[in-house]
Amino acid sequence: MPKPTGITLDRSNKLLLITWDDGQTCRYPLQRLREACPCVECRGGHANMGRTPDVENLLGLSGPGDSLLIPLTRTKSYEIARLTPVGNYALMPEWADGHKTGIYTWTYLRDLCTDLEDALKKRDDSLYKPLSE
Repeated sequence: MPKPTGITLDRSNKLLLITWDDGQTCRYPLQRLREACPCVECRGGHANMGRTPDVENLLGLSGPGDSLLIPLTRTKSYEIARLTPVGNYALMPEWADGHKTGIYTWTYLRDLCTDLEDALKKRDDSLYKPLSE
């Protein structure tokens, strides 16, 4: 498994940038990184731990025809106050709202990077064009 050679928190662009020892650079939007938090609280209980997040649906919106459920949870922050290394295998961000129990392992971050890239390639950009076109 590749290991990071560089980690940059780009606060102005709201990105975490990680360069890996195999030459790949991953760009993690902070909002998606927070929504993909691997802690038990964010994953909805122990039964959901260890699952790779559905990056096409990180905000928990329902699919076509499903009702939209809005969970009653505290407001999440998408700003990282502090980024702490955990041993030689992970990062633990502390979000501006005080949440700091998510440990993002190198494996998890690398898998998340690949999933985000795949989701962006599959995204139908026609959905994001102005209505006037």
